[in-house]
Amino acid sequence: MSDATPTPTATPERPQLPAQSPPVDPAETAVASDKATSGRLSWWRGDGGDGAKRNLGLIGVLVALIVVGAITKPDLYGDPNWVWNNVLAILQLASVVGVVTVGMTFVIIGGGIDLSVGAIVALAGVWCTTVATQNFGAGGMIFTALVVGICVGLVNGVLISYGRLVPFIATLAMLVAARGLAASISNKQTQVSSSTFINDIAARKVIGIPILVYILGAVVLAGWILLNRTTFGRRTIAVGGNPEAARLAGINVRRHTMLLYALSGLCCGIAAIMLTSQATSAQAAMANLYELDAIAAAIIGGTLLSGGRGTIVGSLLGVIIFATITNLFAINGLSIEAQNMVKGGIIVAAVLIQQFQYKSVTRLLARNRVTTA
Repeated sequence: MSDATPTPTATPERPQLPAQSPPVDPAETAVASDKATSGRLSWWRGDGGDGAKRNLGLIGVLVALIVVGAITKPDLYGDPNWVWNNVLAILQLASVVGVVTVGMTFVIIGGGIDLSVGAIVALAGVWCTTVATQNFGAGGMIFTALVVGICVGLVNGVLISYGRLVPFIATLAMLVAARGLAASISNKQTQVSSSTFINDIAARKVIGIPILVYILGAVVLAGWILLNRTTFGRRTIAVGGNPEAARLAGINVRRHTMLLYALSGLCCGIAAIMLTSQATSAQAAMANLYELDAIAAAIIGGTLLSGGRGTIVGSLLGVIIFATITNLFAINGLSIEAQNMVKGGIIVAAVLIQQFQYKSVTRLLARNRVTTA
């Protein structure tokens, strides 16, 4: 017997045939198309569309106010010229508070609050209308107002960021101190502006629109770009949403918070020039309660008091809504007390709606975590 084992014969490898795709089901194709369409609309159905929905709701409120005005004063609203002039009057009324609100929106989104904006406006207005400052002309007055606003804002930011003071306490102390300093500088007297250039800002129009409205539009546009198209805006949202996570991500939270309050002070300096132009003077009591108007407008526009969310457009709509309410009460001869009660009710309703939406989103996220676990 032979112990040799038979050698295996080589067999040719079978050629690899291309894999055939399974037949396409028309029903599955339709489902995929529906998913793609729903994906394109997910921004509207999800958190991405919250801002758009809120802004549409605010526009609806404005339309409702116009309807109320047309019902109560049909003779006025029936005149197109009066309606156009009234719209310009509302925008001009909202311009100064609107500029302050832009800075306030950044501060609140960043997780802070600024109760001193009205006092900063008064201090900047009084300081820029002193005799010594007016000797440098309109340029010196504008420069002084902006520098005073930025410096006071920086003081707020330093106290809050590096002094570890609560924003409410720090800005409340600045409110009292800035009002007192303004009264001391002006000797409790009204200081008249002698600059023709400054005084003409509120009086002049370009293409039939007041310059103050253009200034408001420029500040709002700059604020929108800064919040939505720059790293500064993304860092602001991150700091307001979760400061510790922002710090771990490499953001200098203290420095950024300080810059937010400086930005708010800059907006106050711009508003001081605008308000001085409207009154052709400045005094320590000017811009009274502007901080409450700015905070209320930001809240109405959807800015969370806890920080981390807000829009410039929503804040602008909130300012216009309050200006429209003031105008509506004025043309109907209603009292300021009734106007303030209506504003207070709107603020309470807006905060309640925010809390309801926040709790709903929190519960939904918690439910999703349990489902995926």
